[in-house]
Amino acid sequence: MKKSVGIIIGGRTVEHEVSIITGLQVLDNIDKTLYEPRIIYIQKDGSWYVGNSLHNINNYKVKKFDDAYEILPGFKNNKLVLYPHPDIRQGLFGKKYSTYEIDIVFPAVHGTNVEDGALHGLFQMNDVPCAFGSVLSSAVGMDKVIMKKVFESNNLPVVDYTWFYRSSFEEDKENILTECEKIGYPMIVKPANLGSSVGISKAKNYDELLFSIQVAMSYDRKVIVEKCVENVREINCAVMGFENDLTASLCEEPVGWEEFLTYEDKYVNKKKDASESKRRIPADIEKEVEEDIKKYAKEAFRSIDCCGDARIDFLYDGNNIYVNEINTIPGSIAFYLWEGIGISFTELVSRILKFAEIQHEQRKSNIISYDIDLLNKMGSSGKHK
Repeated sequence: MKKSVGIIIGGRTVEHEVSIITGLQVLDNIDKTLYEPRIIYIQKDGSWYVGNSLHNINNYKVKKFDDAYEILPGFKNNKLVLYPHPDIRQGLFGKKYSTYEIDIVFPAVHGTNVEDGALHGLFQMNDVPCAFGSVLSSAVGMDKVIMKKVFESNNLPVVDYTWFYRSSFEEDKENILTECEKIGYPMIVKPANLGSSVGISKAKNYDELLFSIQVAMSYDRKVIVEKCVENVREINCAVMGFENDLTASLCEEPVGWEEFLTYEDKYVNKKKDASESKRRIPADIEKEVEEDIKKYAKEAFRSIDCCGDARIDFLYDGNNIYVNEINTIPGSIAFYLWEGIGISFTELVSRILKFAEIQHEQRKSNIISYDIDLLNKMGSSGKHK
């Protein structure tokens, strides 16, 4: 019997459109002899929709979804249940709207409010199998400050950085700018909790630093400022698995960028196959460097307790390797990094779903109820007898 898979896309995030691309790629490539997939679209206002018209990317371009209808998520017997929204009129002779049960959730989402653990928490709390890690790994992987602190504690190399809250900057701007300048120009300024290079800029002097911080603060209440490594190459590597069963992919080198990869570098390309036209796979690096990157990639994956598939991005200046960040739900699920070692997009999706079930079974084996009859052992005053 086929398992139903709910591929969640969209969400209240600036990476909404990137998510649509990833999700529809997964829909196209999922093994339909094993799974019955269904797109679940979260619009930018947070409302949820289902419908066959959501399976066609052209409908998103014109924003026209003829058969889509709003749903409310519910949970029953370890499944996600998609109920028609009660505001939808279903008269005796009117249109009927179906209710769907989902066995496994595949969140093909990117950015805050969805990839940061918020969505995983919904399913983890209701005991529904969900791909790509946990609340913890998603939250740590999204917050670049917490992520770097975890990496540092696991002896992974990271570039010099500092960080601050927006409120702190408003109260103590000059001291924070002084601390930033101790890193030395040039610097890369980023919102701490975004991906896809949104809100990132390079600062070569005081005025540019001030402007870059203002840009980053418009996207997030938390800002990270990093030392910019000059003449650097970006090398990326994906890791697949769970706990100690980990496999590293080929390494890739994005090419054609100048200072840092912009949103357009990553997703806007006029060539037919944008996923490959700006990448060198495998990356042209020494064998020893490749081995170190794969080792660091696995350790980064393990250190934040990832599951399924993640892409780890590195900076390499010819002498030093730095872990830049981890993407716990990478764009296009980083399928292009696996094809070169014989793992097709379809096989990758199947493996991610299998790891989701393994992770779910691991959670089910935990004791979640501790029966000591505490309430009856307490006196009427609330004090322990």
